[in-house]
Amino acid sequence: QVQLVESGGGLVQPGGSLRLSCAASGRTFSIYYMGWFRQAPGKEREFVAAIRWSTPITFHADSVKGRFTISRDNAKNTVDLQMNSLKPEDTAVYYCATGPPGIILTSSRGYDYWGQGTQVTVSS
Repeated sequence: QVQLVESGGGLVQPGGSLRLSCAASGRTFSIYYMGWFRQAPGKEREFVAAIRWSTPITFHADSVKGRFTISRDNAKNTVDLQMNSLKPEDTAVYYCATGPPGIILTSSRGYDYWGQGTQVTVSS
């Protein structure tokens, strides 16, 4: 099993920045993809970004390209999401998750382990 713990959420004004972190423990050697998703009240869980664990190949949703950046630190077993130029529509609970090879990265169904989520609120 893999355990995931997110941190770094909070309240920020529009245009501000936050950096989320996801710490992985347990069978981290089995991780292939790490992804970030978000879910706003009344909406479905939405893909944000993903990264291959062994190489710095990244994927970002169109809605966050140019504003969010996913990165990983294999030595620390962490995956970060740097969020800049935040907008009110970025308000959601953000989750990190692990996924095996061959999944559709933008679909939450392929991911197997999930963190508990961290709240991000963008408001003036």
